[in-house]
Formats: sequence, structure tokens, C-alpha cells
Amino acid sequence: MEIKQHALAGVVEFIPRVFGDARGVFFESFSARVFELAGVQHEWVQDNQSSSTRGVLRGLHFQRPPHAQAKLVRVAQGRALDVIVDLRRDSSTYGQHLAVELDAQRYNMLYVPIGFAHGFVALEDHTLFLYKCSDYYQPSAEGGLRWDDPSLNINWGIDKPNVSDKDQVLPLLEEFDSPF
Repeated sequence: MEIKQHALAGVVEFIPRVFGDARGVFFESFSARVFELAGVQHEWVQDNQSSSTRGVLRGLHFQRPPHAQAKLVRVAQGRALDVIVDLRRDSSTYGQHLAVELDAQRYNMLYVPIGFAHGFVALEDHTLFLYKCSDYYQPSAEGGLRWDDPSLNINWGIDKPNVSDKDQVLPLLEEFDSPF
């Protein structure tokens, strides 16, 4: 498995070796040993899955401590632009974001550490998005930032995304007091 470190400390992209023939493909989507070598060590407790049509934008979401979550995300079908924002107050990259295209043809995965907001936009119909989480979903710990915050200057690559009412009213970064 190829391990790619990103400019935001702790963020890692994994690109598995894919074995294919006329029958289809096989790849290892998780190996605790490989992930530990890359500095990713969690007890994963919950898997989530969403299906989205082209243009659906979900995020930017996180959970506050003590229920903060690290995530391992990938696309099983379709393509998505995955975006994370560093919310760690003491980080030199606080407020900066990273965008990575996740693609079912490349099988790449992104590790999102605790202390990051996370979101994605589906680039194709029937995009199947998978999340592996290090803590359970806790509604009282939900948090988020506005996807279109001008100070974040995120290029989602789409003019009129389909965004939930809940995500339209999340706070801007300047209104946000980070718990991380």
C-alpha cells in the first residue's frame, strides 16, 4: 500500500495495491499494521455509508470532545471531492483546508485525524461514500462549519451544490471557538 503524507500534519492518504484480472479486482482496504506504520492507530468502532447523487455536498462536520472522531474515508462507487479543515487551535495550519479526490477506480482512502472538520461533494451520481470512525455518533457532540465560508475559500468545483438546510446554517470559522 502506498502511503502519502499531506501538508496538514497527521493527514494521510492510502493508495492500495490493486490486483485485477478478467474476473475483477481485489485489494486490501485496511491493515492495522500498515496504518500503524503511517502513524494511524485507532480502535475503529463504527462504519457509516452514504449514497449521493452528483452535486450533493455534505459537511463540514465534526464531533466535539469527548466524542471526537478520527475518520478513514473512501468511495466504493463513483467519485467525490473530499475536503477537511484543520480546527486544532495550536496547529500552524489552523483554518487551512485540504481537498483530495476520492475515486472508486483508484481505491484511495483518506485518514482524517481528530480536530478536523470533514465534508465532501459527490462528483457522480450514485456515489457511495464509506466512513470508518474512531468513536460512536453522538448527536449532542455534533458540530460543523459552513461549507461556503469565504475565509476558508474552498473550491468545491461545483456551482450550485445540493446542501441540507442544517448545513446551510452552520457557523463561519470566525464565529467558531474550537474545542480542539
